[in-house]
Amino acid sequence: MNIREIMRVSPVMPVIVLDNVADAVPLARALVAGGIRVLEVTLRTAAGMASIEAISREVPEAIVGVGTVTRPEQFAQVKAAGAQFAVTPGLTSELAQAARQADLPLLPGVMTPSEVIAALAEGFDAMKLFPAEQAGGISMIKAMGGPFPDVLFCPTGGVTVETAPQYLALKNIGCVGGSWLVPKDKLASGDWAGITALAAAAAALRP
Repeated sequence: MNIREIMRVSPVMPVIVLDNVADAVPLARALVAGGIRVLEVTLRTAAGMASIEAISREVPEAIVGVGTVTRPEQFAQVKAAGAQFAVTPGLTSELAQAARQADLPLLPGVMTPSEVIAALAEGFDAMKLFPAEQAGGISMIKAMGGPFPDVLFCPTGGVTVETAPQYLALKNIGCVGGSWLVPKDKLASGDWAGITALAAAAAALRP
């Protein structure tokens, strides 16, 4: 699957930060059970890489991606771990080249028109607007649609269950990134049924 196809699978891409590898598989199963199959597991913690391996091995119906990729050498590592796509908070030519070499679909992060132009120059027409709310939110996405009508965005950062439908109603939105699907309290208590309920509500958000 290319990155645009991946973005269309689920309206919300949960941004997952795991401190405990043991939580990875039950969390992924809970999200998939609610209809959310595309998962972004970040490399913000030491458990990130092993969690990607575990989900890739144990939850084949999930499309597991890796977030917070910031160094070129990480692309080959996460591809070997089973990641099916990568997400970066920003983009450099070195990161773009490493993604191509690893043959890993990439959703690069952008925040400004100049960064969109730079990503287009590297061959990307689907991008993560990050941090979305700080960048201007829904009004920013609408404004970007003028000069960049063919770019598909995934706004991430500050998006909530309340604002997600407003984003998803825009034609240049493929999906939104959201951390509300994996609340720290439910993760800590192993409330997988509660997470499945949040996922089901999120899966129904696309108009």
